[in-house]
Amino acid sequence: MKVDVLLGLQWGDEGKGKVVDVLTPGYDIITRFQGGPNAGHTLEFNNIKQVLHTIPSGIFRKNKMNVIGNGVVLDPSVFKKEIESLKKIGFDIKHNLLISKKAHLILPTHRLLDAASEKAKGDTKIGSTLKGIGPTYRDKIGREGLRVGDMLENFEEKYNQRKSQHLLTLEKYYNFDYSNLLENFEKEWFEGVEVMKQFRFIDSENYINKELKSGKSIIAEGAQGTMLDIDFGSYPYVTSSNTICAGACTGLGIAPRNIGEVFGIFKAYCTRVGSGPFPTELNDVTGQNLRDKGNEYGSTTGRPRRCGWLDLVALNYSIMINGVSSLIMMKVDVLDEFETIKICTGYKINGKITNEFPYELNEKVEPVYEELPGWKKDLTKITSEDEFPEELKSYIKFIEEKTGVPIKIVSVGPNRQQTIIR
Repeated sequence: MKVDVLLGLQWGDEGKGKVVDVLTPGYDIITRFQGGPNAGHTLEFNNIKQVLHTIPSGIFRKNKMNVIGNGVVLDPSVFKKEIESLKKIGFDIKHNLLISKKAHLILPTHRLLDAASEKAKGDTKIGSTLKGIGPTYRDKIGREGLRVGDMLENFEEKYNQRKSQHLLTLEKYYNFDYSNLLENFEKEWFEGVEVMKQFRFIDSENYINKELKSGKSIIAEGAQGTMLDIDFGSYPYVTSSNTICAGACTGLGIAPRNIGEVFGIFKAYCTRVGSGPFPTELNDVTGQNLRDKGNEYGSTTGRPRRCGWLDLVALNYSIMINGVSSLIMMKVDVLDEFETIKICTGYKINGKITNEFPYELNEKVEPVYEELPGWKKDLTKITSEDEFPEELKSYIKFIEEKTGVPIKIVSVGPNRQQTIIR
């Protein structure tokens, strides 16, 4: 058996949660391998809309085990709120959620450090969600972090030691006033710690490899998107972890040879949140139409997403980096009302056209477009590929020819039922 990987190919918010939820009937175990609670995966089913920030998206399927891997960073206060939200709609998940002992903890002072760092950057800030994720990964790399397994012994002593070092940094380096924030942060955080202790902590790498050998099917769910990868994304406007397929190996403890199918998810257009370069961005009525029709506002932060046409240069780059074997196109219905639809097929840089993704995206990168006819038809009631208008079939064929990868799933709405498998 192999571990299949499902990940985003753009700047995040591609709809990964919905697709994992749709695919989970075919898997025994669903895992998260990186990222923190800025990742809001929205799922809609049975007139329920639920946003998951840390918990894998297979949690709503009975008899499926869900694992939070070692590559994830966890905020106990966010975790507690998520558990409470699930309980309100009738889901008690203590029996089917496992947490890696090696996953790192986001401390209250990490959130303060995040805010202080962004404030200090001024106009050069990267648009952090201020969840403390970057500082937590910094502590991890600096070999100073606290992990889930630390909760089992001398935890308060370890916490206070790390907290005192963080406060010193806030006072001496950032000159940041945290007096009105820390007490509330800590109260919620320690309440969250007690909730987390009710769950089973495991050596997830041993568990996953053992289950794999026994014949269990596993899918790894990525967070954020490829263009936000710390190494290969549009640096420095990226997240703090490896969002690409290779991150599943380090975030779960599985060997590269054990990776199976790689599902790459992308929207029929492009969006991104926060600061940073975005070649096909539309700062006009068309961009606003995409935002409104697609409800492009962050599920975690509520921030309006920047919108633009599909970028095949970036998409092909993501496909290459991840070894994508199947494509999944989301939110096609958002393009229903357009007479014509543009697709970026190249970048013009210093007068020369290239289809290779450059070292750095900046104002010198000019998108080169091809234009296709729109379908001008409501897709949301469609239930099979046979009902696709010819213009949509042409749009799909164009992308498949330019990428060399088949589009296996087309999503025409937010619900489970609005997922067309080709």
